[in-house]
Amino acid sequence: MSGDAEVALDAGALLAESPVWDGREGVLRWVDILRGEVHRYDPSGGLDTHSAFGEPVGAVALREGGGLLLAVGRGFATVEQDGDALSWLWRDGRGDRMNDGKCDPAGRFWAGTMADERHPGGASLYRLDPDGHVEEALPAVTMSNGLGWSPSGETLYYVDTPLERVDAFDYDLSAGTISRRRTLVDLRAADGRPDGLTVDADGGLWVAMAHGGAVRRYTSGGVLDHVLTLPVPMVTSCTFGGPELADLYITTASEEALHPGAVDRPHAGGIFRAALGVTGMPATPYRG
Repeated sequence: MSGDAEVALDAGALLAESPVWDGREGVLRWVDILRGEVHRYDPSGGLDTHSAFGEPVGAVALREGGGLLLAVGRGFATVEQDGDALSWLWRDGRGDRMNDGKCDPAGRFWAGTMADERHPGGASLYRLDPDGHVEEALPAVTMSNGLGWSPSGETLYYVDTPLERVDAFDYDLSAGTISRRRTLVDLRAADGRPDGLTVDADGGLWVAMAHGGAVRRYTSGGVLDHVLTLPVPMVTSCTFGGPELADLYITTASEEALHPGAVDRPHAGGIFRAALGVTGMPATPYRG
């Protein structure tokens, strides 16, 4: 496995997150959480455009019927493709704001909130079903973050950042329920803390390490087998994109309050790209 990370877009984002490849248009969707922006980056021409929503946007997902689904503020809303008018579905999440989110292989949207770390357990992980029903799937979370599913859909991988580990759950794809939580990767001794993650077509987990300047790949058995280093400290999330889903796109942050000195690092807050000889899986859209 080889390949270095290059700057795809020198975006200067405060907190870029939630990258998702939109195969409908051949573009990368991503958010700048702190600016409340949803971006559309077209790598074929290098053009990046965005819509602003006036409150933090934690995650973006594709929507089967067209448009996008957002984890925004403390809830969920839909928006027309590249529009800026929210249609609220639900806005009663616990915690300070919505954070990372992603659709399961059946088209349900999972996203969690985050709370002040001085008050652990003040947030939750939620499941939004295609019929609009919202379920609190996992309470007593502090900073709900990266999540992804195994290629079979039978395992959910999950990060609650302050725990400094990646957990695995058995996943019932027909019911959208989780069980048998266990630690897959203990990251307390690693450089940085786990943030977003993605799963490749071979079942490997790519974990973005905030404050650690790297993305680390683990096998489905929890064994570290590759480290991709970046020239910026705040690495926030990643996803596979491109026509063959063979490019790993990596989001980063520049906000000084998140990491002192980050703003002074060239290309902090940029979108990076690396070709590593592995491919990802297509993003499942929300089916509501």
